[in-house]
Amino acid sequence: MDLHTIDHILSPRTRTDIPVDAAAILAGGTWIYSEPQPAINRLIDITALKWDPLTITEHGLDIAATCTIEQLISADYPAEWGATKMFRQCADALAASIKVWNTATVGGNICLALPAGSMIALAAALEGTLTIWRPDGSDRTTTITEFVTGPQQTTLQPGEILRSVHLPAAALRQHVVFRRISQAPQGRSGALLIGRATETGYVLAITAATDRPILIGLGSPGATQPAVNGIPQQRWYTDPHGEADWRQHVTTLLAQDIIAELAKD
Repeated sequence: MDLHTIDHILSPRTRTDIPVDAAAILAGGTWIYSEPQPAINRLIDITALKWDPLTITEHGLDIAATCTIEQLISADYPAEWGATKMFRQCADALAASIKVWNTATVGGNICLALPAGSMIALAAALEGTLTIWRPDGSDRTTTITEFVTGPQQTTLQPGEILRSVHLPAAALRQHVVFRRISQAPQGRSGALLIGRATETGYVLAITAATDRPILIGLGSPGATQPAVNGIPQQRWYTDPHGEADWRQHVTTLLAQDIIAELAKD
């Protein structure tokens, strides 16, 4: 879609080139160009910063905000990072074409903060830490469950830019199980859950069914249903892709299935 209100597109080459006043950030642009944006008259194209999409170290994986979905799922990772198998499952959950994968970015999916954003689920399940550039030149870090506060709502302040997501090596080495359900074969996720086995129990990330990502720690499989039942009622999400009561019901079933599979190991 043509955005007829856009007067300028800035392409900063360094951090100091980025203006400190508010403007819309452009990375992949698959959402921003999908509908009218009458309140926007300037875009800042952060792909011009030429960040390395992925950096693998002994400490884990750093994913640049401008890393595309295709780059994330097609990279080669250390063999012991078994959780990376989930990357493709999260990409498939977007119900998007390969053309979109080649353009849409990890950071864009996170910052859009839709309940069904599967990159949000990925970051939540694997202890993702977000690094955010502040306009004064400093950085701040946060977790995905702190960052996303509601549907299309985040803690990003004017002038702030998501720089990267760090996934620790310890989480990447652990066994993960992915489950998703929608009300149509190619529909938006009604519930998307990822479970991970830890040294002391299990971690369960719940997204799409709730208005913001929820992370639950479980000491035993028997704690699964009470933990899901303990989610505040106002957190369950209703939209055209599913009612809150249906989402709560299927989340309970998927959660129990995930933890049962993890408990077999």
